[in-house]
Amino acid sequence: MIRFNVFGTLVGVEWKHGEWKPYYLGNEGKRRDADFIIPTDTAESEIGPYLAILFHEEATPERNEVTRLA
Repeated sequence: MIRFNVFGTLVGVEWKHGEWKPYYLGNEGKRRDADFIIPTDTAESEIGPYLAILFHEEATPERNEVTRLA
C-alpha cells in the first residue's frame, strides 16, 4: 500500500483488481473505503499530484503539502 499525508489526512492507495483502491487510514491501524475515485490510467508517480488537486480546498497554511509516506 502506498501512503500519503494529504493536507493532514492519511490516505492509502492500493492497486487491486485492475484499479486504484483508496482508503482513509486511522491512527490505530484501521482503514475505511475512501469516497473518491482515482482513474485507472493514473500512473503511480501521479497519485500524489492527483490527490493534491482533488483535495486542494483542504489545504491550510500549516498543512499545505501532499507527502508520500511509504
